[in-house]
Amino acid sequence: MRRIALILVLILSFSAVPAYPYWIWTPKSGKWVNPKTQPKPTPKEQFEFAKSFYDDKKYEDAKREFLKTLKAYPKSFEASESQYYLGLVEEEEGNLYEAFKAYQRVIDKYPFSERIKEINEREYKIGEKFMSGEKRKAMGVALPVENPAIEIFTKVIENSTYGPQAAAAQYKLGLVLKSILRYYEAEEAFNKVISNYPDSEWAEASKFQIAACRAAVSRGPDYDQGAAKEAKEKFEEFAREHPEASLSREAEKNVQELIEKDAESAYNIGRFYEKQKAYEAARIYYEDIISKTPYSPWSAKALERIRLLEKKK
Repeated sequence: MRRIALILVLILSFSAVPAYPYWIWTPKSGKWVNPKTQPKPTPKEQFEFAKSFYDDKKYEDAKREFLKTLKAYPKSFEASESQYYLGLVEEEEGNLYEAFKAYQRVIDKYPFSERIKEINEREYKIGEKFMSGEKRKAMGVALPVENPAIEIFTKVIENSTYGPQAAAAQYKLGLVLKSILRYYEAEEAFNKVISNYPDSEWAEASKFQIAACRAAVSRGPDYDQGAAKEAKEKFEEFAREHPEASLSREAEKNVQELIEKDAESAYNIGRFYEKQKAYEAARIYYEDIISKTPYSPWSAKALERIRLLEKKK
């Protein structure tokens, strides 16, 4: 009976041990652990193990092991490298926004990383891809409401205000804002290019874009004569200061369009006064059109209205 009881005790004891052969007992922690889920003994070994998966293009395995490095050795040099490689993995898989977020964590958590300059370059290029309309793969992560390039270019500027990508990022931030009709914010972005990076290649183009933003505001549902006047003056100033610039011809074209728009507005005001039987007020507007834009189609229309007013006397 004693022998049977001993056998039962041994069976029960062994049944308490995990049945899986890859679980082992660690006296240090006093627990059964699965070696597969445990980090390597040193951060260097763990990082190199993770990178071996990356080198073999086994990206999901690499991601798992890089995350393990971050969790086990968060303050190590290898942790900063692992965070950087997580960005590379996301970029390789085409997850552009996730790649940007992973890269930015290196700058936020490891500001002394030797990768900062390279990361800023990578973020800038990702911003350009979003700017051009390239979409990321759907991974269930909510993107910003509008173009992610806004967030990305803003971060590139914040990361290194006077770094090699800063002036270009500031200018392209303005272009993105302008493309989604946020003209006042775009104008502010372009003004920062001129004030912060006056010697950059982007300063000249920013002056043109500011005028373009003013013109766009003037073309809104309610014609803004003040904005149109400002836009015309800025386009004229740009053409004077940069006569050889390729944008000068476009500036001159925009000036002519604004003149025509101003003439159209004056004609419509004249017609309004005419309908109110305020004929003298209407005549003032018609004559002003003929005086300022004698070769405009609106000038011919204004002259015709004046002739009709003469008949009403």
